[in-house]
Amino acid sequence: MMPGLARWRRHAGLVLGCALLGLGGAAAAAASLLAPGGPDEQHLDAAFQPPGAGHPFGTDDLGRDVLARVAYGGRYTLTLAFSVVGLAGGAGTLLGAASGYLGGWIDDGVMRATELVMAFPAIILAMAIVVALGPGLVNAGLAMVLVWWPPYARLARGEALGIKTFEYVEAATAIGQTPIGIFRRAILPGVLPGIVVLATIDLGSAIVTGAGLSFLGLGATPPTPEWGAMVSAGRELLAQWWVATFPGLAIFLVVVALNFVGDGIRDTLDPKKRGRA
Repeated sequence: MMPGLARWRRHAGLVLGCALLGLGGAAAAAASLLAPGGPDEQHLDAAFQPPGAGHPFGTDDLGRDVLARVAYGGRYTLTLAFSVVGLAGGAGTLLGAASGYLGGWIDDGVMRATELVMAFPAIILAMAIVVALGPGLVNAGLAMVLVWWPPYARLARGEALGIKTFEYVEAATAIGQTPIGIFRRAILPGVLPGIVVLATIDLGSAIVTGAGLSFLGLGATPPTPEWGAMVSAGRELLAQWWVATFPGLAIFLVVVALNFVGDGIRDTLDPKKRGRA
């Protein structure tokens, strides 16, 4: 097999995932062009129009264009997912890397905290927190951050435990480098590749969880065009299948694309797989 063709086949999933994400991101960015009147513009005389030339995704019970709402909804859904993974991943990485490098009571405390949070299913714990705080996208995001950080902490800790035994780290300690300097220059850069892969794949889980909270009425509240809330609004409209199908399809495609990208990044960063033809 030609090397170029082998390389293409090995990264085809990554390319496809990036293409799907690019298409979704472009639709979300161009939402105002797709729907100049906004996602809440109502035309009661055009309620429940099936997909057609005027409305490619049809209209809902208030005559709102489903394509426009899906495009605008991408902003809410993707912003929530990226915010949760960014905040939880950043906090978890710092805590885990510090606990693995420093050890002692700091390591014990961080690991006990991760075990406590991970003792409960993430979605159940997030639901309980949102119920206590009240429904809304901000509260849903906060709840997800509080339950999302432990996997990053445990991964970063495991990487840090190995990195701190490397000769260059021991040499830096021997010549008097400060712990903060070693942590910043050696430990953190060493744990980042694994964290990037986990975060990329984890974005899909964050999208599903955020949409699930909105589906249950604990996330976005009407008339916010969030994908999970849109699926919930159309779940009983069996005859008007397009109301729930298109936002559900958007969730599916974005999650699949993120998994493709995550797998591609993992294969690229894995030296064993990178060396294969």
